[in-house]
Amino acid sequence: MSSSQPFSHRRALRAGFASFVGTAIEFYDFYVFATAAALIFGPLFFPEVEPALGVLASFATYATGFLVRPLGGIIFGHIGDRIGRRQSLVLTLLLMGIATMAVGFLPTFATVGFAAPIMLVALRVLQGLAVGGEWGGAVLMAVENAPEKYKSFYGSFPQLGNPMGALLASGIFALLTLGGQEFMLDWGWRIPFLLSAILIGVGFWVRLKVEETPVFAEAQARRSEAAQPAELPAKLAFKRNWRAIIIGTGLIAISSGGYYIMTTFATAYATGETVGLDPTLVLNAMTFASFWHLLSTLPLGIAADRWGRKRVMAIGLVVSVAAVIPTFLVMGHSTWLLFALLALVRVTMNATWAPLAAIMSQMFDADSRQTSLSIAYSAGSALWGGLSPLIATGLFIATGSIWSVIAFYVFLTVVALVCLILAPQLRDEVLEAPAQAAADTETEQDHHATAH
Repeated sequence: MSSSQPFSHRRALRAGFASFVGTAIEFYDFYVFATAAALIFGPLFFPEVEPALGVLASFATYATGFLVRPLGGIIFGHIGDRIGRRQSLVLTLLLMGIATMAVGFLPTFATVGFAAPIMLVALRVLQGLAVGGEWGGAVLMAVENAPEKYKSFYGSFPQLGNPMGALLASGIFALLTLGGQEFMLDWGWRIPFLLSAILIGVGFWVRLKVEETPVFAEAQARRSEAAQPAELPAKLAFKRNWRAIIIGTGLIAISSGGYYIMTTFATAYATGETVGLDPTLVLNAMTFASFWHLLSTLPLGIAADRWGRKRVMAIGLVVSVAAVIPTFLVMGHSTWLLFALLALVRVTMNATWAPLAAIMSQMFDADSRQTSLSIAYSAGSALWGGLSPLIATGLFIATGSIWSVIAFYVFLTVVALVCLILAPQLRDEVLEAPAQAAADTETEQDHHATAH
């Protein structure tokens, strides 16, 4: 190993910061689309249907980005496991940036008819492919550079990207809604998508300056020394890690599905006909909640290292249910309570998100880790994150009661708890093993020399 201290705090901090910046930009791009789907895309791209069905159609378009995530996980996971974590991250950032900026130039239904929603779906697919490979690579860049006792803390750096991206997206939309609905529907909605060009440039520069992880370097060196050719990462992932992939898919039921219920669906529900809150008020509340989500991430990472990753996540799962119920019930009745409860929900849900990077990265061995991790996360995101707003909207339309949505949230919590109990946890001993073997050989040689 080239470095005598491959798991140093300085190296981990640099990698963690780079993971945070790039992930924040990619999640900003993803959440800009999600916010626009809840507030804008219905009348712009699906004007031929009534408002409730227009929101449903927007969410269906939004869901396509999740459904292709597993494919993105396989493609960029292969690049990350064979060429390098850093290279895969640069490519995902570039793909996401191009797709997001292109949305800002799209013609609407009024201009080109049904070609507009078709192009919107196509660009959402590209976004989904990028995010499918982004999270796994960013997480491993941070966790694989971190000392064993601090993996949850440094692993929470890429987790900061989610609330930061959401904060930027909802904050920009909140400012733009001050211009009025006509301004937003005319051309104001394009601004958040076009701003992505600046952010992508920053992220690209940061990621190009990061070193490869020592765990990947060791695995690559081992493969080059092997007599037989290495198996494809996807083949290894399904052969060795299929149980852990299934567990990981269920593990993020609340971190992904519950999160989008309390952001995307909640935004549409609060601004819809049933509650009828002003969009600016709701976006301000979501921005406030994202701020507390962001602020609590690193402290929760520290808590996970001190008290245990699984314990912190289990507490977050249970307490978040207790916070979600009153949040939906106070909508339309108390503004200050809505702000406070949305913030509480995001902090409790963040206890399921902040330690997730360390938990999931340690579920797989190094040879196919990025592919396995990306498949599990992207499949879970497709299943829970992509479909949850759609299912929640369908349940509410079918029953007319928000309690059906709350019951669905409880179901997601149970799934996540069961998978958390079953999740295996490995140690990154691949780097210590060669050193220990060398020490043993040296000792043995000393014994032989003494004997002779």
